[in-house]
Amino acid sequence: MAILTIPTENQRIDQPEAIQAYLAAIAIGYEQWQPNQAIAPESTAAAILEAYEPQIQTLKSRGGYVTADVIQIQPDTPNLETMLERFSQEHWHDEDEVRFTLAGHGLFHINPQTSPVVAVEVAEGDLLMIPRGTLHWFNLCGDRQIRAIRLFQDSQGWTPHYTNSGLDSQYQPLSWSLSGGIAKTELENSTPVGHL
Repeated sequence: MAILTIPTENQRIDQPEAIQAYLAAIAIGYEQWQPNQAIAPESTAAAILEAYEPQIQTLKSRGGYVTADVIQIQPDTPNLETMLERFSQEHWHDEDEVRFTLAGHGLFHINPQTSPVVAVEVAEGDLLMIPRGTLHWFNLCGDRQIRAIRLFQDSQGWTPHYTNSGLDSQYQPLSWSLSGGIAKTELENSTPVGHL
């Protein structure tokens, strides 16, 4: 289940309906999907896409998405730090960023320009839809793993356009305990931290 924090306001929201309402007010889509019990940790990307085919087709018709894939990141992923560097700098895309989390955790920071930066921590069952042009960045949490379905409006995938604002360096991702629960979060402080 997702957790939304507004660091500069020392606010935390953990009720799905309230998260959905807050994000809708800043034009971000959020839904919870029931995890498909047929999916096991060893399931292939093809099996996952087949299991979620009805939901994927619904999203494709709603948002003009033409392709879907599965991304899996874990601590032993080759070139993990280089990959994370691409995600963790503030950027925007020419198309929507749509992610349905199957396993693991991730942290999306969204800078909507009309309101404070929000952090959305996603976990199994969370669908997040960030519209094209929205400033954002992504970090892994302490478990350093996430598996997600991604949808694209361009079959070539998305290209990040970096702002080079440095804003992303003022926010720290959550740290997680071994049990997967929140152990500590700098995001609950009244102001963002200065460095990662």
